Amino acid sequence: MRPTPCRTAVPRRVSSFPGTDWLADCSPTPTMVRKRWADEELADIPAASWAVVEADLMRSIDALQSLGRARRLGPVLVCPEADRAWWLVPHGPDALTLGELPQVTVHKAPWTLRCPPAHEYTHSRGWLEKPDGSGRLTDPVDLGAALGLRHPIDLRELTRKAT
Repeated sequence: MRPTPCRTAVPRRVSSFPGTDWLADCSPTPTMVRKRWADEELADIPAASWAVVEADLMRSIDALQSLGRARRLGPVLVCPEADRAWWLVPHGPDALTLGELPQVTVHKAPWTLRCPPAHEYTHSRGWLEKPDGSGRLTDPVDLGAALGLRHPIDLRELTRKAT
């Protein structure tokens, strides 16, 4: 992880968590992200390092439990008030195919994720599965199967048919 020049100017509670540092470093303006968090605001992180899969909260909690048992979880941001969850997944055709699932939207650059630091709940948003600083993301094929629990979908097969 590259060092950030402003780290000492930000309160310790914002910069002392690897997942929070990782999130800020995913932005082209990590100093601005840390400032927003220091001001107890949400920060905009562009979906440039990963894609974001948006789904309803309860469906996501079911998927989270399934993937958690298999130890296949990446970061998952939630907003209970809006009944939404956002999963961070790698870019690629498997991520885009997730958008074919009902009530699932795939966001890619230049879309931005409005999020709190990894270790805090702010403005009705928090991380059900916190970024840990490793860059670990949820595999889109595993997520597709977990979100489609009633009718599991082989996303790799769908991708092959689409090409």
